[in-house]
Amino acid sequence: MRLVIARCQVDYVGRLTAHLPSARRLLLVKSDGSVSVHADDRAYKPLNWMSPPCWMVETTEDETTKWIVTNKAGEELRITIDDVELDSSHELGIDPGLVKDGVEAHLQELLAEHVSTLGDGYTLVRREYMTAIGPVDLLCRNADGGTVAVEIKRRGEIDGVEQLTRYLELLNRDPLLAPVSGVFAAQVIKPQAKTLATDRGIRCLTLDYDVLRGTDSTEFRLF
Repeated sequence: MRLVIARCQVDYVGRLTAHLPSARRLLLVKSDGSVSVHADDRAYKPLNWMSPPCWMVETTEDETTKWIVTNKAGEELRITIDDVELDSSHELGIDPGLVKDGVEAHLQELLAEHVSTLGDGYTLVRREYMTAIGPVDLLCRNADGGTVAVEIKRRGEIDGVEQLTRYLELLNRDPLLAPVSGVFAAQVIKPQAKTLATDRGIRCLTLDYDVLRGTDSTEFRLF
């Protein structure tokens, strides 16, 4: 990961245009190629960003550095940098992902045993399917043979949807797996998480722990 703290101007050019006037900001360049621009007044959401797959060209002229980050659709994130305060690179290694509590781990085990809960014709490819950014809880095939990544939570919140979104972006780069769809499964799914998942084409599935353990009826609620 590369961290740059500098005064910069940012312009996004594509289907939409956006302009950030010159100010001191944090720029993050991650190993997956993504570039994001951050201010110091919010928890985690960047001011602007370019998601992978994308490519960056860096040039310097008259003490001014320019980054041109382009995605596959031809959209550009243009960053003009002055007055660099910090420019450092760090090797973080492979992240193991979030550690699940006992209930989440058991839900994963039970759903793998009863994969038909996801829908008729579903089959399990593998539990804990490893990627460069962590393991996908379940990798499955649907009735049509399509690949499906399943993220399982005890409580479904926005962070879980974001996590599954990152997995889907990575998995869809693999021609042997693509296209890969997603299922977000949890005992409780918050309305905001459901809205975000739906917007990103991710199906939500509400799980009943007792049902999966066989202590109640076998009916599940699908959203």
